Amino acid sequence: MRKVVLITGASSGIGLALCKRLLAEDNELHLCLACRNMGKASSVSASLLACHPTAEVTTVQVDVSNLQSVFWAAKELKQRFQRLDYVYLNAGIMPNPQLNIKAFFSGLFSRKVIHMFSTAEGLLTQQDKVTADGLQEVFATNVFGHFILIRELEPLLCHSDNPSQLIWTSSRNARKSNFSLEDIQHRKGQEPYSSSKYATDLLNVSLNRHFNQQGLYSSVVCPGTVLTNLTYGILPQFVWTLLMPLIWLVWLFHQKPESLNPLTKYMSATTGFGSNYVTVQKMDIDEDTAEKFYQNLLKLEKHVRVITIQKSNHQS
Repeated sequence: MRKVVLITGASSGIGLALCKRLLAEDNELHLCLACRNMGKASSVSASLLACHPTAEVTTVQVDVSNLQSVFWAAKELKQRFQRLDYVYLNAGIMPNPQLNIKAFFSGLFSRKVIHMFSTAEGLLTQQDKVTADGLQEVFATNVFGHFILIRELEPLLCHSDNPSQLIWTSSRNARKSNFSLEDIQHRKGQEPYSSSKYATDLLNVSLNRHFNQQGLYSSVVCPGTVLTNLTYGILPQFVWTLLMPLIWLVWLFHQKPESLNPLTKYMSATTGFGSNYVTVQKMDIDEDTAEKFYQNLLKLEKHVRVITIQKSNHQS
């Protein structure tokens, strides 16, 4: 039986690179591309099938920042599939990133220059906005929409006899100092991207705590510094070319999920000679905070479900 892999944000950037790498590893997969833009998704699907004609490549429309879209996509997936083997929770946004020029030049001529480029610490601020559901857009896209998708797809993911795996695209920019349990959506700060990525790290830990016994495992990966729609334009392209490693996130595709450490972030890296490898980093995560965050998400889920149902009834 073919393994079924669902990838959000699969039509460009890291998501598209993952699609290509996964099919290069196993061209018998059933790859389901979960995308907002179905025109781009169809084009990518045709391109992947042209290179891997023995694979199955399908698409499903979903905008993870829109809860109604998430509910509809989950309903569609449950009609199509009996199980999902891997879900790459990759879709994400970093809206209107602004480079702190003073911090950039200060760090450029300091001993922290490598750390600065690898984490973007202190470099980037963003202007967030509110979605139609009343949520902060970065939080809704990078965290909460994916959380709701997982909750809706539990019947396809929880099989103790044959584990399924969630794989989150995190970031070196996921910093504890930018996250607060009192402001999980980062309404009051200027670094919502960093906050959202730390939130996914927390969610990863709590998901393992609640679902490992049901056969669902979660891992966090970091692709390193890469040139995508999120990062292009912040610095000149030649700078990114010097910094950019190749993605090696498919390493997790070959690991037994139960053997992975839920408190570890798996990071893609490249040697000076161009060889790819995976390095590990212990996350700065407090398990009690992770559980409190999970409970906060459950409360928010309960609240937005009521609102979403009301909207749906009003529209019908």
